[in-house]
Amino acid sequence: MLRVTSRHNPRLAEAAALISSSRDRRKAGRCVLEGEHLIEVFLDRGGVPEALIVVDERVAEPRFAALAARVRERDVLAVPVTIFAEISTLPAAVGVLAIIATPAPVLPPSASFHLLLEDVQDPGNVGAILRTAAAAGVEQVLLSKHCAFAWAPKVLRAAQGAHFLTTIVEDVDLVAWARAFRHHGRVVAAVAHGGEDLYATEIPARVAIAIGNEGAGLSAALVNEAGARLTIPMPGGAESLNAAAAAAVVLFECVRQGRPRAPVRSVTHR
Repeated sequence: MLRVTSRHNPRLAEAAALISSSRDRRKAGRCVLEGEHLIEVFLDRGGVPEALIVVDERVAEPRFAALAARVRERDVLAVPVTIFAEISTLPAAVGVLAIIATPAPVLPPSASFHLLLEDVQDPGNVGAILRTAAAAGVEQVLLSKHCAFAWAPKVLRAAQGAHFLTTIVEDVDLVAWARAFRHHGRVVAAVAHGGEDLYATEIPARVAIAIGNEGAGLSAALVNEAGARLTIPMPGGAESLNAAAAAAVVLFECVRQGRPRAPVRSVTHR
C-alpha cells in the first residue's frame, strides 16, 4: 500500500480528471467507481481495478481492509480525507473509489433478451434503466449515440452495480441493428399511445424492447422496424411515464410472462 499526501500525485490527478470530465473518460477508456458496493460487485465479477484509493484514516476498518486485500498491494493508495474529498463527487464518508478500464464496447452476437435505449439523455434515467434491466435478466443493453454516457459517475451510482451484471454496448445504430434482428427475433417498441395493450399481448421469447427519449419517445425510423408496438395502460389519465418507469413496467411484464433468467456474466475489458 502506498500512502500519498500530495494532491499532485499522478494517479490522484487521473482519478480527478476521470470523475470530472466525460471527454477524459471516453478518451482514456477508463472510469471511476465510487463507494464500496460498486467496487465489490466489480470484484465479484472478476474485475481488477487499476487503482484503489482509500481514505487513510479508515483503511484499517474491516470493510475497507477487505477491499484492499483483493487488489494488488502496489495499486492501493491511502490518502488523507481532505484530499479524498477534493477528488470524489460523493461525501468523504464514502471512503473508497477505484479506477477501472471501461469494458470494451464490442457488439456481441445477438442473444434472446435485449433492451434498446434511443437517445435517453438523463444520466439518472439511464442508470435506473440499467439497474432494472439487470434485475429483469436482460442479456444485452444497446444504447444509441446520443444516450448519456453509460460509464459516467451519475449513471454508475444510479445503476448500483448493474453494469457488471449485463452486457452494455454504446453508440449503436439501433435502426440498422433492429432491421438485422428481425431475422432472429422481434423488436417491440414501447409507445405512449396507439399501441397494443401491454398486458394483453404475448411477448416472444427472443425480443428486443425499445425505449425512447424522455420527451420525444422513439424515432419513427426505429418504430418502423418494430414488429409490435405496445402501450402501457394508464387508467389514471397521465399522458406518459418517465422513461425509467416505462422500461421497468415493460421489462417486468416480460418476466411475468415467464422469461427464464439469463446467466450472470463476467466483466470483460479492453
